[in-house]
Parts: sequence; C-alpha cells; structure tokens
Amino acid sequence: MRKTVPTLLLLLCVGLLGSGCGPGFKAWMYERGDRDAWQQPDRVVEALGLRPGDRVADLGSGGGYFTRRLAKAVEPGGRVFAVDVDAELNAWLERKLVEEGIRNVAVVLATAEDPGLPPGGVDLIFTSNTFHHLPEQGGYFAGVKQALSPRGRVAIVELDPAKAGWFARIFGHATPPEQIVAALEAAGYRLAADHDFLAHQSFLVFEPAR
Repeated sequence: MRKTVPTLLLLLCVGLLGSGCGPGFKAWMYERGDRDAWQQPDRVVEALGLRPGDRVADLGSGGGYFTRRLAKAVEPGGRVFAVDVDAELNAWLERKLVEEGIRNVAVVLATAEDPGLPPGGVDLIFTSNTFHHLPEQGGYFAGVKQALSPRGRVAIVELDPAKAGWFARIFGHATPPEQIVAALEAAGYRLAADHDFLAHQSFLVFEPAR
C-alpha cells in the first residue's frame, strides 16, 4: 500500500500548518488516487448488503469517500449520516454534496465521545480506519447502541497491524482484529461476519447480542 509519503504530508499539514491545511487538501489526502486499488470500496459496500431505504451512519466520514457510495447504495428512500469531528471538513463536504446533487446525506458534527445520532435512527454504523481514534472503544460502542434500529449492525474496517505497513504500526494507526472483537463483545455485541478480502485491513460486522 503506497501511503507512507501522503500520510506523512497530511500529518505535517495538520501538525505544522494547523488551520492553514484546507479541507480540500485533507479530502484529497484521504481519497488519493491509489486508494481504490487497496480499499476496494465498491466491494466493501456490496458486502454490507444494504437495501433501499436503509439508514446508515458513516462514522469518521472525512471527505466523503465512503459517504457517496453508501448514499447511492441506499437509494431510493435511504439516508446517510456523514459523521465527523472536523467542522471545517464537514462544511466542505456539505458544499460538495450539494454541487454533486447528492441529497440523501445529512452531515453531522460529532464529538469524540458522541456521534450525535438519533435514537434508533440507523440500521448500520459503518466506520473505516477510524476505530483507533476512538477513546475507550468498548464504552463508545456501548453508548452508540442506542442509535441502532432493531435490526441495526456495526461494520468496522480497520488497518490490521499484521497486514499494514510500518507507518501504521509505529504510529498506532492500526488495531488487531482480535482487539476489535474483544472491545465490541465487551460492549454487548457479537461478531456476525468476518470478511477477509482486504489486503491491509480487517472488515468485521457486529450485531447486538440478544
């Protein structure tokens, strides 16, 4: 996965330039040209088995890389909540969605502890490469359970340190899948699916334990 230099550039931009790193640049870094090859976004969305009318939360939506695909997958009648803690990037994404004519996405400004989702309002919480950023992951997902509908699920795509490059391992941008499973089980979920087609990431789907 050719991501070391772009990731370093993003960290330098955020750490050294602060607000001088514009949201468009951030979005480009998250969605740079080589990502489709290793991320297989269309196959990921297909594996989620979404249906028209579903309500999905894209947790850590960033520049909308998965948001746009999820929005298309739940048409007609579905809705996507693009959830992120970056107000500037959220505003940028909101403008881009309007320009692109995507009308079934609500952009949500979250906090580190609360995604701001409506109670019982989502059928799927999806997150890609965000799990390692969440504080006290078990407690976090125990809390977001209230946002799930009766058939709600949680899908977590995360860099696996056994597969990812040295940068992800050294800087903590990866989580072993067994650690994810342990955190979600402690939060009251059970593993429903384990997809193994991603070269650098785990792809785990959970549902609340009954």
